[in-house]
Amino acid sequence: MHIAEGFLPPAHAIAWGVASAPFVVHGVRALTREVREHPESTLLLGASGAFTFVLSALKLPSVTGSCSHPTGTGLGAILFRPPIMAVLGTITLLFQALLLAHGGLTTLGANVFSMAIVGPWAGYGVYRLLRRFGVPLMVTVFFGAFFADLVTYCVTSVQLALAFPDPSSGFLGALGKFGSIFAVTQIPLAVSEGLLTVLVMRLLVQSSKGELTRLGVLLTGGQSRAGAGTETGNKAVAR
Repeated sequence: MHIAEGFLPPAHAIAWGVASAPFVVHGVRALTREVREHPESTLLLGASGAFTFVLSALKLPSVTGSCSHPTGTGLGAILFRPPIMAVLGTITLLFQALLLAHGGLTTLGANVFSMAIVGPWAGYGVYRLLRRFGVPLMVTVFFGAFFADLVTYCVTSVQLALAFPDPSSGFLGALGKFGSIFAVTQIPLAVSEGLLTVLVMRLLVQSSKGELTRLGVLLTGGQSRAGAGTETGNKAVAR
């Protein structure tokens, strides 16, 4: 879920904003460099941002009056790395707060930290780890998107538990309650997002093979980096 406007205590809202700011600033620099050096990537950047915006705007009812939704951040993290995804996610969350009343300005820092920073880094980390062990591309894409979604909600649960500890069991009790509430709908959503991201990546492999090769997602022969550990020859080294 996006944490709603005014839901967090002011001190927590400010703290999460301060924690998110360095990542976003770094991401702006990375995005500026990417666009300056590779202007042809603009279209794919826009598509990654649109994918995040559309998926994360789908609010689905959860239990106890809350809601859940996909995040769509795994795709952009895999294609352009997490720093750039921090900027795309921040723009998405800002527009959703202003236009859709989804999230809020006072909770923007907290939502950015969970959905645009930690989620993408977790998904990208899983993706890179699996690629290192020679797992096929589409399998790594699935798990990258899956964990980017799921970890976002784990962080949101932590944020809410810190702000609203249980009167009797404290932080851990509140974390268990928030986590169990979100798990009911978020685990199936994470699976669905993983499958959808695989579908989109398959389409990109067909339509943007050259760009994916430049980004290091594919090898020069159009093969995935998953085969790098078993294939020989003079194929390009993925980043």
